[in-house]
Amino acid sequence: MKKVAIIGGGFSGTMAAVNLARLSNSPLCIQLINDKYPLGRGVAYGTKREEHLLNVAARNMSAVPDHANHFLDWLRTRVDYSDLPDPQLRETYVPRRIYGDYLRSILSTYMQPIDSHHPAEIQVIESEAVDIEFNFDGCAEITLKDGTTLEADRVLLATGNQPPSTLAEGAFSHAAYSPDPWGNWMEKIPDPQEDLIVLGTGLSMIDVFLTLSEMEWEGNMIAISHNGMIPQAHFRGIEYPDFLPEEPENLGLDNLVQLLEKHCRQLQRIGENPGIVVDRLRPHTQRIWQKFQLEEKQEFLKRYAARWNVIRHRIAQPIHQRITEAITEGRLRVVRGRITGLSAQDDKVCVSVQNKTGGEQILEGGLVINCTGPNCGFSDTSVPLFQNLLKRGLIRPDELDMGIDVGADFAVIDGEGNHSEFLFAIGPLMKGTLWETTAVPELRGQAMRVAQLLLDDVTMVTPGHDYRISVEEEHVIEYYI
Repeated sequence: MKKVAIIGGGFSGTMAAVNLARLSNSPLCIQLINDKYPLGRGVAYGTKREEHLLNVAARNMSAVPDHANHFLDWLRTRVDYSDLPDPQLRETYVPRRIYGDYLRSILSTYMQPIDSHHPAEIQVIESEAVDIEFNFDGCAEITLKDGTTLEADRVLLATGNQPPSTLAEGAFSHAAYSPDPWGNWMEKIPDPQEDLIVLGTGLSMIDVFLTLSEMEWEGNMIAISHNGMIPQAHFRGIEYPDFLPEEPENLGLDNLVQLLEKHCRQLQRIGENPGIVVDRLRPHTQRIWQKFQLEEKQEFLKRYAARWNVIRHRIAQPIHQRITEAITEGRLRVVRGRITGLSAQDDKVCVSVQNKTGGEQILEGGLVINCTGPNCGFSDTSVPLFQNLLKRGLIRPDELDMGIDVGADFAVIDGEGNHSEFLFAIGPLMKGTLWETTAVPELRGQAMRVAQLLLDDVTMVTPGHDYRISVEEEHVIEYYI
């Protein structure tokens, strides 16, 4: 029996396994290797907190690209959503833990005993993969943390985002410091007389704020970031003509920026949200990014990426309103500046912040939480698996050092520039290659497409096999790499 190993049990890995199982018409062993976070849920959907909501309305959260209403139909099976009017259900921002239930339910369907309709089997291995070697027979040997090994014909890397970056030379450790927002910081909440400091002003900061609010903590929170911007709110858009040329990927960065700024100003003049231009760009973003020259990508990251992320990764309006009210009332203070260091001060942590003029201030917190997001420098990764693969030249960083260098067929490119025949990657590992590769609309397409390619690659499907299993709408969502 052929074997495909998938390293990573979050959204990308889980849905790649599901698609392999549902599309294969020959016996196939799918080894889903999961570590650290709950299977099928990963970091994003592993939260147990009711206040942690999806950042996308339910209507666009189907996990499979060939069934646009899949998540909505699943929600209807739950008593808490069964009676909601359809327009309201479609616009609901569901708790992330419920979305995790959804992913687990899909996975469990394909973990049932093998039958003639689904001849593939999914085996779950709860362990950390630390190395991969390939032999001359074309098989991969995957080494797990406990020293045991697994064999597979193909390996898919679907590990998600890198761990958060460190903010001090060496490993800073203190009882009042949480190195990531997914740790046990709720057990360390300080007295309300002390400030709680969050490093970062993105979506993880929003989660921390919401949890503190639900726990009725009465202290003040300080959020620090280089740009000092918080996520914007979702909005109800308007009919707006498509302003992009036929092939927007050929515009180049300067022309694209001029075009977008022109239409942002036009939307502001008529009292509408300029985020509409980002939404119009969404179907083209990956192709535009791939056509940029390296210098253009670097310029975008330096000058426009922060603003893009704030507009692009929005939050529900009621949550945004709670954030702005807290800022107005002084319960949340946003500080703009570069974090230059962390230091201990008895039972507190001091954060050094440099402003744009070079001046420095010291902020003292009874608890400091690192919400700066994943490490952006792949070559200095702290993940043992990637350290070993880099060392032996089986993978290489992309040209921006944001992730793994990957070709158009999801095949990893090794240290000599060759496309691997055995090792593949999807998800946030491809951020330097695709830029937009972290949200469900992109990931669900990748998970299905890589399954198709892997099945074709190891000749486990019959010619002419129809990959689409159920389409309830005339329009089939397209998927791109």
